[in-house]
Amino acid sequence: MTADVIVVGGGIVGAACAAELAARGMTVDVLEARGIGGGATAAGMGHIVVMNDSPAEFALARASRELWLALAPHLRERDAFSRCGTLWIAEDDEELNAARTMRDAFAAAGVRAHLLDSGALRESEPAVSHAMQGGLLIDDDAIVYAPAAAQWLLMSSTRIRVSTDCAVRAVDADNTHADVTLANGERRAAAHVVVANGLAVPDLIADVPLEAKKGHLLITDRYPGAIRHQVLELGYIKSAHHARGTSVAFNAQPRPTGQVLIGSSRQFGTLDPAVEMNVLSMMLARATRYLPGIGGLNAIRAWTGFRAATPDGLPLIGPARFPGDRLWLAAGHEGLGVTTSLGTAKLIAAQMLGEPMPFDMPGTHAFSPQRFAPEHADG
Repeated sequence: MTADVIVVGGGIVGAACAAELAARGMTVDVLEARGIGGGATAAGMGHIVVMNDSPAEFALARASRELWLALAPHLRERDAFSRCGTLWIAEDDEELNAARTMRDAFAAAGVRAHLLDSGALRESEPAVSHAMQGGLLIDDDAIVYAPAAAQWLLMSSTRIRVSTDCAVRAVDADNTHADVTLANGERRAAAHVVVANGLAVPDLIADVPLEAKKGHLLITDRYPGAIRHQVLELGYIKSAHHARGTSVAFNAQPRPTGQVLIGSSRQFGTLDPAVEMNVLSMMLARATRYLPGIGGLNAIRAWTGFRAATPDGLPLIGPARFPGDRLWLAAGHEGLGVTTSLGTAKLIAAQMLGEPMPFDMPGTHAFSPQRFAPEHADG
């Protein structure tokens, strides 16, 4: 059988691309080497959050969050969507000033955000240390159980056909069609191929600059009401994203089950999936600084996962090799894959169908895979 589009990868990004293209009337074959919603999708927190590291990231995350909020009424209970909000905690006056700057940037873009002083912080989140100086509450951020949401997206249309345990060995395309070669030697053809299998992308497309960033997470037993919001330190970006070596930052999430999901860590240069007790210890010590009572909760499981990151921290969304290419990339989202999956799908569909960008973007090439091609190396 042939399809209009083959999507390689059944995580949240691949599932979102398949659902969006099917909604445009295209037939889509999804080929997943393992099971739907595995890999980074299963390993992460499922935090839907507006981040503003850069204008391009801000625009994509903001638009994507609105798509999630519109989708939420149609999701099932098992998809565990909750508009719990994000509470960024300021430990000192410097971070409180950073919160004001963040609040102003969000307000200018129409994102609801409220600055909290120390008293309002304690009222909003009683479990937080009284030593904290305040915070920034982003009302409409949310959480979702991403593996289930990926399955839901793939069941959203009869135009989508899913094959699991179906590894792809090679992809190819010219200006008229594209095809994939499976591990068993079978070839499948389509008008377009979207490669959305995260860290496995370089196995199919040469010279794609993706780096693995290992992360640890830990989940507790059920303690309903222990925390109310997704809670992060305002130093999160500095301490967890821009450092080399091993780093940790405070990040905790209230699951709809009553459990508390605790992160986070970053490690470079390893693909070893083993849980490392020294990293967990650092992570929990950091969490105790913000949630003094966290040490009294019973932890039931810890695990690791690997984020696919690009050199500039922005994802690869668009033609893989040259304008007009029928081979497409949707990868490299690092820790924002769940948040930006729906927006990524809109961008892929618009480019594939020759439509205007579906939302305002600062610059037209921020996510172009060609930005890392040798001819662009000098800017």
